Amino acid sequence: MRKRWQKVTFWTTLLILFVGFFLPLPVYLETPGEAEPLAQFVRVAGKHDRQPGKYMLTTVRLQQARPFTYLWFKTRPFTETISKDQLMGDASNRTFNQMQDYYMQSSINDAIKVAYQHAGESYHKKFLGIYVMSILKQSPFKSDLAIGDTITKIDGHQFKSVRAFIHYVKRQRVGQKVSITYQHRKTSKIAKRPLMKLPQTKHPGLGIGLVDHTKVQTKIPVKVKAGDIGGPSAGLMFTLAIYDQLSGQHLRHGRRIAGTGTMSARGKVGPIGGIDKKVVAANRAGASVFFAPDHPATKREKQLDPNYQNNYQVAKTTAKQIHSHMKIVPVKQFTDVLAYLKK
Repeated sequence: MRKRWQKVTFWTTLLILFVGFFLPLPVYLETPGEAEPLAQFVRVAGKHDRQPGKYMLTTVRLQQARPFTYLWFKTRPFTETISKDQLMGDASNRTFNQMQDYYMQSSINDAIKVAYQHAGESYHKKFLGIYVMSILKQSPFKSDLAIGDTITKIDGHQFKSVRAFIHYVKRQRVGQKVSITYQHRKTSKIAKRPLMKLPQTKHPGLGIGLVDHTKVQTKIPVKVKAGDIGGPSAGLMFTLAIYDQLSGQHLRHGRRIAGTGTMSARGKVGPIGGIDKKVVAANRAGASVFFAPDHPATKREKQLDPNYQNNYQVAKTTAKQIHSHMKIVPVKQFTDVLAYLKK
């Protein structure tokens, strides 16, 4: 009887451990990530930045929760839980990663453009085609296209913008068959299907969400490889790293400088999520300066949350909470970053 009880206890304990460590929950844990030196990602004119100090992009670690990790991290500061629906909607993991990769590539393109513009160097924006961002369930092209594909032609016609592409399709008829040429995982393919009536506009269409797929080409070569990092939030720091190497001004003067923020093609720094966790990561890496997006709250944001704080305010509060000596610098434009570093 005793041996039988020991056996039951053993297998019960084993089952609890297995479930606790390996059973995936429909919740993700967002915790402080790393402050990654940008020199490993950026190469201008075939060279990496080897000047003293570091520019660093900051990340947030995102992992699917297991019962034990969920309970552990709930006791830790600067940890948030996000449901799968909040994070991905109805997108699959592959689709979500594909979209994050697109946002990162767009961010890199804008970073290159702004950096070259401010450094007075030439660049050219090349239109590659129509990037597929989403596909309606009733789209006739659903069995052909995938998120991340690039449409290069329709009925043999090439276009220079999404706007021109949409204008052409609107002039056709619902039910009319059109032929599209597209790139799927670097392989060129062709599909011919009828146009559908779009639910909202009632115009003819393919039934996809689409954006411009472009690439910035430069006379002085530049390569930016972000590895497994996705999303647009590294745009500001990519811009700074490229500009500093391109201009030869070496503005960091041996310091470890971190920051975050999206970068628009016009040089505007945009807000991001998880900035408290990025401040923690930068502080751990020994940064002395942290650039934070500083945009006033909109009326809508104030209505939804009277205590709303923007990225800069949250970053300052976080630095104070962790007793950090980092200088938190508010920025709205890339020129604000340059003005501070040249001061």
